[in-house]
Order: sequence, then C-alpha cells, then structure tokens
Amino acid sequence: MPLPEILFRNLVEKSLTEDLGSGGDITSDRLIKQEVEISAGILARQQGVLAGDMVAGLTFDIVDSNLSIDWKVSDGQVLSSGTIVAVIVGAASSILKAERTALNFLGHLSGVATATNEMVVAVAGTNAKICCTRKTTPGLRALEKYAVRVGGGVNHRYGLDGGVLIKDNHIAISGGVSNAFKMIGDIGPDIGVEIEVDTLEQFEEALSCGARSILLDNMDNATLSEAVKTNNGKALLEASGNVTLDSVGAIAATGVDYISSGWITHSSPVLDFGLDLAF
Repeated sequence: MPLPEILFRNLVEKSLTEDLGSGGDITSDRLIKQEVEISAGILARQQGVLAGDMVAGLTFDIVDSNLSIDWKVSDGQVLSSGTIVAVIVGAASSILKAERTALNFLGHLSGVATATNEMVVAVAGTNAKICCTRKTTPGLRALEKYAVRVGGGVNHRYGLDGGVLIKDNHIAISGGVSNAFKMIGDIGPDIGVEIEVDTLEQFEEALSCGARSILLDNMDNATLSEAVKTNNGKALLEASGNVTLDSVGAIAATGVDYISSGWITHSSPVLDFGLDLAF
C-alpha cells in the first residue's frame, strides 16, 4: 500500500532546502535559460528492487509542478542494470535542481527493498518471515519500513507505542522475567506483548509465564533449535542479533517464525541510479 504523502512531504521539502540552500542552484541558473526544456531518463545502474517512486516523484513536483514524469516501472518491480525507471520532461534547470535529492531517496529506499528481498529469497522454503527493527535513520522510519514491505518483509512495531517489548534492561530493572510479566499485567487484547531473552533458562521462564511472543537474542543456531523444540508451537519465536545475508538461511532452518534484522535499514547498500539526457 502506498504511503500517504503527509508522511513524507515535509521531509522532501526539508531535503530540497538542504540541497538548494538560500541561493538555489547557482550553476544551473547561470548556464541554463529558463525556457530550455529537455527529456531525461532515470536509469538503474544495477540490479535491484525499486522503492520510493512516490517520494522521487514528489521531489520533482515540488521543484516544478509543470514537469511531466512517466514512470516506466513501479515500486516492488525488479530492475536490471540499464532499466529505464522514469522519463521526465520539462524545464532543464528544474530537473537538475531536483535530481540529486530525488535520486538520493530512490537509491536509499531501493537499497533497503533490495536487501530485504535478498533475505526473503534466502529463507524461501522455510516458515520464517523477515522483519525490520527500530534501527532506522532518524526521520526516515516511515519510508524505510515501507521499503521493507516493498522488498517482501514485514514490519515490527513502528515505535515504542506500538506494543510492549520487554528487553534486557527492562528485565534487569524490574528484577527478572517473571517480575516483568507481573508488572505489565493485563494490558488488553489490542496491544501485543513480546519479551526478549538470551538464555534457554530465561526462555523457559518466559514460557511458564504464558508469553505468546518471545525474541531470542543472539542465540547460536543450536540453541535456537533447542528453543523451537521446547516451545512446541506455544509461542511465536523471533530470532535477532547479528543477522546477515550469509547467516539468515541457517537461522530460518531452525524453525523460528520471524527473523529481525537491523542491517536491512541501517546498513543496506544504496542502489545506484543515474539521470541521463541520452538514454
């Protein structure tokens, strides 16, 4: 589902201000007459999954609403190197003013979608779903979580108000797993409750407290397999901690339900796009 523009319009406006500053594009303003029009293409320079077409499109529109943008592919589609993503027609100076900001959004979000999709492919044939975390770029969470969905992943809670996640520091401060559960109490059916554990002893204690969702933090695959066996379908199990593209397949094979990765949002490589006049 496309993101509502209200979630990112202000971000795009601030990003354009960051790039144009108070003086605008002084190079284009001196070299290009306002009446000069061009046709330019956004091209993918490597293979990946497209994400962020609505953000890039809005960037051009804010700079110049008279620009015409024809998207040849849409979010979620797989790109090959050389794929023409969009064709933009209009004032040359306007296109160049919006170019870098638009491509920055497109490259970053497509990178997140591509990294997510690579993990989704790596766990194919298992029951595991790839999900993201709150390790997002400040100000970009809505967009990055959208890109994860475009890549075939699922979203963990959006923020701290999206559900209860009892983490290690909560457990330490509240005096243990059982005490933490007692203090949370009956929070109601509409708010999910998950607890993070890092040992089998904590895991078994969480199960005995009636936990329905348990995050298994930084456990090796043998320990994950033992937890899955002990669980026997009682709770949803999420594996997390140092998940990489190389390790995710073996983690999925242990039988966990979810695998959360911070890498897909905080360290995924940018997908390379260019804007060319001849394409």
